Amino acid sequence: MSKIVDVADAVGGIADGATVASVGVIGWVTPDKVLKALGDRFRATGYPRNLTFYFPVGTGDAQGIKGMDHVAQEGLMKRIIAGSYINPLDPKTNRRPELMRLIRENRIEAYSWPIGASMHWLREVARRGPGYLTQVGLGTYIDPAHGGGRFTARATEELVRKVEFDGKPYLYYPSWPIDVAILRASTADEHGNLSFEDEALVSSNIGLVLAAKASGGRVIAQVRRVSGAGERPASIVTIPGMFVDAVVVDPDMMMSTDTPFDPAYFSGLRCPLSALPKPVQSPDKVIAARAAREVAKRQLSIFGFGAAADIPLVMAEQGMFDDGALADYWFTTEHGSYGGVVMSGWQFSANINPDAILDGIYQFDAIDGGLCEFAALAFAQFDRHGSVNVSRFGAANPGAGGFTDIAQNARRLVFTGTFTTGGLDIAIADGRLDIRQDGRISKFVRDAESVTYRVFDGVRHRGQTALLVTERAVFQVTSDGLVLSEIAPGVDVRRHVLERMEYQPIQILDPLPVMDTALFR
Repeated sequence: MSKIVDVADAVGGIADGATVASVGVIGWVTPDKVLKALGDRFRATGYPRNLTFYFPVGTGDAQGIKGMDHVAQEGLMKRIIAGSYINPLDPKTNRRPELMRLIRENRIEAYSWPIGASMHWLREVARRGPGYLTQVGLGTYIDPAHGGGRFTARATEELVRKVEFDGKPYLYYPSWPIDVAILRASTADEHGNLSFEDEALVSSNIGLVLAAKASGGRVIAQVRRVSGAGERPASIVTIPGMFVDAVVVDPDMMMSTDTPFDPAYFSGLRCPLSALPKPVQSPDKVIAARAAREVAKRQLSIFGFGAAADIPLVMAEQGMFDDGALADYWFTTEHGSYGGVVMSGWQFSANINPDAILDGIYQFDAIDGGLCEFAALAFAQFDRHGSVNVSRFGAANPGAGGFTDIAQNARRLVFTGTFTTGGLDIAIADGRLDIRQDGRISKFVRDAESVTYRVFDGVRHRGQTALLVTERAVFQVTSDGLVLSEIAPGVDVRRHVLERMEYQPIQILDPLPVMDTALFR
């Protein structure tokens, strides 16, 4: 019998109290039609109720591809565990995602795990193991001593424990069953065999399916098209049909936010480097251009969201990839696209012209194994103890994403971000930086609101090197504190740097080098 069903029928069997797992990466591989149908069913009938949702990665953009925001409804959602959360202001409504409102108002039980743990945990569920054991995240926000990843007061259960094994401390994530897995692929046949041939990412979809089936659960797949049985080579069928219970077809699904379909993201068609978007002149571009000087050839480099993601595009604009030189730069993100050029904004996570696309769980094997030697990551706060925060600050609750795994296991780190935020107004011209109005909020705080990674410990105990790059100053990170090592032309050290910090660098180089004026032209 054919497994192709109507979307309402696909979600109709989800029972009260079930655990529903799904994954997408912003807009990439997001099963939006199925998640919307589940949300619509609850609005129309009031059922199913009190579901636990498990999202290894922030799924959807909460705007055109709503993803997890479709199911962010009181009564439908009792609990959510997510590797990251989507937190942007909608430019049309000027509102943040509904899921953020539920979290801020303590309407649901909300937890956030590092993406590496959220993916590797699926492997333990799939093999019916007792749970996931790791040292990644000790001493950070996911450590029970620092909150255990709880994001609301209602989240009282201890989902992560600190244990000792062979005389060493570990974080332990006990496994529990998944009742329903919802995923997206490119193509299915009537038997449910799934392939991802025109998707930019696979993410943790394979682990999701195996975990659900090992738990005795159901698997619902959303696809773009249906093929005849046997029409595709078996080598491109990633998920066997015997593991799939229902298939929903959506021929019009977006590839990702602002991208209906573009084969350059899976190298079905190569994009000329001259056609790549050019970052506009801005503080982020200055930061990316300075950080780009730390990128080495033939060293696997991983880039995070924000100004860090602009680095490859700035390098492309500067002609550093011309005449085949791109092959000498090995780029990836936490989601498994290798080679080509890392994209920024809503297209972040995928690469243009990739050479390979790795399953998400295996990607975090590579990250945790230290294969990504160089990492460029954003920061929201950096405190006097060397704690970097990207997981919770102000009204934002984005979670750590892959930050903790990447930062703990890379050898060379560059942290990127503007010096202040909230109303920052900067002019960049003629080789100078003009701070017309500083931001209301300094990112250099005495005590970070959340600890996503402890850099001083990494420098001291793991031999890491770290640099902190902003638009107005560059700091070397030592095991004891920050050393102010560069200043932007046009910037007053005392007024624009030292007085805007809640603590002081342990040293200022004398003479203090000036950042290259070419960065400001």
